[in-house]
Amino acid sequence: MSPFVLSRTLPLDATAAALRADVTEGLTRSPKELPPKWFYDARGSELFDEITLLPEYYPTRAEREILIDRADAVAAATGARTLVELGSGSSDKTRHLIGALPSLAFYVPVDVSESALTGAAETLLAEHPALTVHALVADFQYGLTLPDVPGPRLIAFLGGTIGNLLPSERATFLAGIRSGLAPGDALLLGTDLVKDESVLVPAYDDSRGVTAAFNKNVLAVINRELGADFDPGDFEHVALWDARREWIEMRLRARRPVVAKIPALDLAVHFEAGEELRTEVSAKFRHDGVREELAAAGLELTHWWTDRQGRFALSLSVPV
Repeated sequence: MSPFVLSRTLPLDATAAALRADVTEGLTRSPKELPPKWFYDARGSELFDEITLLPEYYPTRAEREILIDRADAVAAATGARTLVELGSGSSDKTRHLIGALPSLAFYVPVDVSESALTGAAETLLAEHPALTVHALVADFQYGLTLPDVPGPRLIAFLGGTIGNLLPSERATFLAGIRSGLAPGDALLLGTDLVKDESVLVPAYDDSRGVTAAFNKNVLAVINRELGADFDPGDFEHVALWDARREWIEMRLRARRPVVAKIPALDLAVHFEAGEELRTEVSAKFRHDGVREELAAAGLELTHWWTDRQGRFALSLSVPV
């Protein structure tokens, strides 16, 4: 087998169709809302990489610390021959796992971006020439069919990305993961933890304004892809901590009355002054809550690791 295989379960026009559907539904509802995946065009990905280096943004550093400290423990607990990473992107943090898994033969990165997958594969194969990389262009939120790869399999969902899903969406997602696991397989899940608002809010509203630019980038995506005429200057970036739901919300708030035309959808979107568009939910978790959500999906939490400051957690769970 070739050391690199690329397959696609996401139709070529699926991303464009999903954007049209999400913008139509999200900007005609009240309150207005868009899913955070539309931040991540090339510019948005650059901005997020910059965010991960900001002093206020701790999650990436905290998760990397756990991976470096605990990769051997993950390897010992799983004995994985195949590593599947959902939303793999550049596969940067995963290198710590790949290097620690002595029996690993296959790496299956899953992402909607073909260019991200091929770029990451080139780097990984240069470092691990004996590894077979079977990249999968797919949107894991809408079902996932994995290639025929040997077990035990370790499914990794890192970065705290599960926090971008609402509770009902998380339940559906975890149940879907569980349905695809065989005895001996495991799920490695990254979750950002509840902490003081004074730490959480700056992580999503940094002093340099990089997160604000990242948030507004969704408007640039809609302008480019759908011919819209949003002026990012008409909106201000807002990050709020919802203590009841225990999640951060990122929003764009209209500075003045706005009418934005979206020709590709034959749509005009009206904002009152002060009206907000929610662009991201980022839930924060507690140990017992993670255990309960996993159990509801038929998964048993077996290991729980945090960084030294207790800001972020990696959990390992297995099918019941």
